[in-house]
Amino acid sequence: MLRGLDAAAHGSPFLPYPLTQPRMDFEMTSEPDPKPSCEFSDDMIMSLSFSGPADVATINPVVAWAMDAVKNMGCAVGKEWEVEVALREAISNAMIHGCKGDPSKVIQVCMGCDKEHGLLIIVRDEGPGFKPTEVKDPLMGQNIYADHGRGIYLINQLMDEVSFDRGGTEIRMRKRNPPPDSSS
Repeated sequence: MLRGLDAAAHGSPFLPYPLTQPRMDFEMTSEPDPKPSCEFSDDMIMSLSFSGPADVATINPVVAWAMDAVKNMGCAVGKEWEVEVALREAISNAMIHGCKGDPSKVIQVCMGCDKEHGLLIIVRDEGPGFKPTEVKDPLMGQNIYADHGRGIYLINQLMDEVSFDRGGTEIRMRKRNPPPDSSS
């Protein structure tokens, strides 16, 4: 079975253009914990997963592939921009900070969507983890002038629920579906 961007390069409907990126259907080879799972009912609209190298050149294609699926399946309708920014930040953090830019390390992205729970995105890296409480507030003091350090703040502002698990090597982000009678 083709997975992730490799599937897209072989005719998946999720990408409107052919990929020229290298083959990326990598799997974790040594992982003590199970892969991320999406906690949804049997009434799932979609479920996607990607495992690949922590190579920053893959950020844009992975985000484009995932967001195309989100839009086509009607997940987080009207909130796609928020989801895209949060996803991009989470993947960037996993690659740059978690894996320290080491393309021999692997990141995982798991996404699931259903009408009851909305969209759940899990991003996991092979890094050492971190303590979210020790991340500096980008709105305080000299941090305002920093040219980095806003990713987790943005994710928390844009998503409905955010949690960090597995010692800070996994982020779970949820965007709830708007109520059926909502016009926003």
